[in-house]
Amino acid sequence: MKKVQQAGDYSIYQKRSGRYAVKDKTKEWVNAEEKERILREAGLIRVAAPKPVSPNQPEESASGEAAGGEASAT
Repeated sequence: MKKVQQAGDYSIYQKRSGRYAVKDKTKEWVNAEEKERILREAGLIRVAAPKPVSPNQPEESASGEAAGGEASAT
């Protein structure tokens, strides 16, 4: 891993796979939402907004699949 930058109390490293790792000032690894927040503030990642669902798109649900399966069985 190579050290990419020092962001406040955090050290940000880039792995050979291209992913990032973050250590805090106590040399502990940071994970989950805190890691995501730190990387966003450093400008290293972007979080994509969820795609809006079109009203014309058919919904896929377990109840719809089960109803279709029962109809073909009889």
